[in-house]
Amino acid sequence: MKYYFIISLVNIIFMKLNAQTDFITPWEKNDQITTTYRECINYYELLSQNFKELKCQPVYMTDSGQPLHQIVIDIDGDFNPDASRKKGKTILFLNNGIHPGEPEGIDATMMLARDILIDGKKKALLENTVIVIIPVYNIDGCLNRTSYSRANQNGPESYGFRGNDKNLDLNRDFVKCDSRNAQSFNRIFSYWSPDVMIDNHTSNGADYQYVMTLITSQEDKMGPILGEYVRNTLNPALFAGMTAKKWDMIPYVNADGPPDENGIEQFLETPRFSSGYAALHHCIAFMPETHMLKPYPPRVRSTYDLMLVMLEFLKERGKEIQEIRKKEMEHFRTQTKVPINWVADKSKYDMLEFKGYEAERKISKVTGLERLYYNRSKPFTKMIPYYNKFVAQDTIVKPFAYLIPQAYKEVVDRLIMNHVHLEQLAEDTVLHVETYRIKSFTTSSGAYEGHFPHSHTKLEVIDQKLAFRAGDYLVYTDQQAARYIIECLEPQASDSFFNWNFFDGILSQKEYFSDYVFEDLAENFLNDHPQIAAEFEEKKKSDEKFRQDPDAMLDWVYRKSPWYEPTHKVYPVRRLMQMTELPVKR
Repeated sequence: MKYYFIISLVNIIFMKLNAQTDFITPWEKNDQITTTYRECINYYELLSQNFKELKCQPVYMTDSGQPLHQIVIDIDGDFNPDASRKKGKTILFLNNGIHPGEPEGIDATMMLARDILIDGKKKALLENTVIVIIPVYNIDGCLNRTSYSRANQNGPESYGFRGNDKNLDLNRDFVKCDSRNAQSFNRIFSYWSPDVMIDNHTSNGADYQYVMTLITSQEDKMGPILGEYVRNTLNPALFAGMTAKKWDMIPYVNADGPPDENGIEQFLETPRFSSGYAALHHCIAFMPETHMLKPYPPRVRSTYDLMLVMLEFLKERGKEIQEIRKKEMEHFRTQTKVPINWVADKSKYDMLEFKGYEAERKISKVTGLERLYYNRSKPFTKMIPYYNKFVAQDTIVKPFAYLIPQAYKEVVDRLIMNHVHLEQLAEDTVLHVETYRIKSFTTSSGAYEGHFPHSHTKLEVIDQKLAFRAGDYLVYTDQQAARYIIECLEPQASDSFFNWNFFDGILSQKEYFSDYVFEDLAENFLNDHPQIAAEFEEKKKSDEKFRQDPDAMLDWVYRKSPWYEPTHKVYPVRRLMQMTELPVKR
């Protein structure tokens, strides 16, 4: 009996070794290279053919003309978020190759998927977890393979390009969705509504001793319930888990100069970035940033281990994360005031142990001037300030609903991609609403990711009764996607649709006046409106420049008159502040 048991055990071990040999990845054959796009997809299709727990399928299109693939690992074989939620499973979302020149996640996730399917201990980590993988997000850039676009990076031998086929950085596209890649990602992400996301990257910046650094979606911005849990429970567990696997890890080194001189500041990921976008859906998001100057093999291995540490945590405490996330969603749903536009509070910081190299200066052999370099023969360990406390710069009163004119199809389409529930008015309706007039804003002086985005948007609030047309859209804020809705539709929010130029038509006047004609109209208007005439005289007395500028004076009167067009700089998305029964299409 003992003899047959030994034979059976040997056969099992042989089968496992043989399976691992059959499913060896290109990186394991040569750890100085990264997998090509076609090798990656072929590999997942091979796994799908051999393991019923993995499903590989193309879902939506990208700008490359190639479909975005979705890989799901589900040991129950449901491959459906509703079924997984009913079973109480946690959903982990892994995104790779958003910047294909930073390919560690592509190679590491292929091996992790294989090992979960083959290794019983690793498969047990998925008892209560489902993994959703985007194997290569920026397919376009991955197909554009060179050895030179990452001048600051130590390997691999060749790799993809940061921009996609429209030369867009996809990690700036999650709200504006100019690419089909981002539109597809929005749909997939919203369909699964994951609890945790990891978007794998490689760093730029200073030199230091760590292989792995980590961006955590900023905790204060996440909300008081979710943020506190991540800061005090999840983050410490991840750092401890990586230390146990022999990887010292530090928060992403976001520094202005050498880190030991001024400390580091937590990276604030607004919704244009993957982790900032995920936060709009109350998903805990991480961006691992392996150090660009370290050799490629440890960068891949540390990425693998970080994903494994996350799976180990989710096995034990995934249900806890689900409950915390539900509480945060409910807290946000019942809030009457919503904070937006976060900034670092430089008066508060933690002290952080940092393992770096001495920053020194020497004369450049290229320019002949002084240059910075990090002296690796002088490693150090120092305590440095870590500025990781943020406060809301603006707070808005949450409306009952937003009303969007049906003309703005591009806005409506993006809301639908994110599973926002919309209704349409069934008939023309007059409503009392809040309207924003755009008082001021700053526009980028140069093109940025296909736009000239606005910032520092300041508003004037106007109470109005307005007529809305049948077919105009109604977006209630009492729904799961409320935070996404508010941060995209409030024009002063950092990555709002307004700031991304979706409403620029309102910023230019369509009608004006000829001075010699309006002179008489202005005179009669001021005579008929003595209060406005008094304001006009006071303005002339107090403002010498104004008093000497006839064009400015006529324009001032014009803007007070009924001839001034009511749509100029008036934000067309209105805010309905009170619960109101409305006629909607059924």
